[in-house]
Amino acid sequence: MPTVSPRRAETRRRLLDAAGTAFAEEGFGRSSVEQVCERAGFTRGAFYSNFTSLDELFLALWEQRSAAMLDAIRTALTDPSGPAPASVEDAVDRVLAAIPVDDAWYRITAEFTAHALRNPALKRVVAAREEAILHTILPIVEDALAATGRRVTDRTALGHALVAIHDGTTVQILLEPGNETVRQARRRLFVTVIDNYSAATDRR
Repeated sequence: MPTVSPRRAETRRRLLDAAGTAFAEEGFGRSSVEQVCERAGFTRGAFYSNFTSLDELFLALWEQRSAAMLDAIRTALTDPSGPAPASVEDAVDRVLAAIPVDDAWYRITAEFTAHALRNPALKRVVAAREEAILHTILPIVEDALAATGRRVTDRTALGHALVAIHDGTTVQILLEPGNETVRQARRRLFVTVIDNYSAATDRR
């Protein structure tokens, strides 16, 4: 990877921060390069020296957010300074606490997903990135389950089921943010799916 100067890294950081705010407040489809630049305090030249388009800017923002999410999950499940998960329920509780539902980020990603669905090339990029994230998360989940005495029996099905539950229940929580029943149902779904796609390990 080429070396990025501190100044360039700071420019990119400010553009990403500005983009996150603009996309959340204005909507991805209604945001412009000019709006992002104005929030970041830069000219269009600074933007185009770092990104070719708002699509590329969003993908960089997504990569940043995904890396933070993966770090949070990894720390929650495999932090050597603390105890390993004692049960599936414990592991689920740790992950849900580490990656709380984010209203602004959901609005951004929902709009960008709709945008990508209209663009075959971009849709393939998004699908590939989703798959890469899933392949990174699954080994972490498998290690955490091993600590609880379980092994994954269908890796692919478990991964897709976890994504489906996360996406579907996120909408429910955002629509009813104060409904504890919805949050508990989300937790039970995660536990049930993990139980169904894993089996007890014979430790004898």
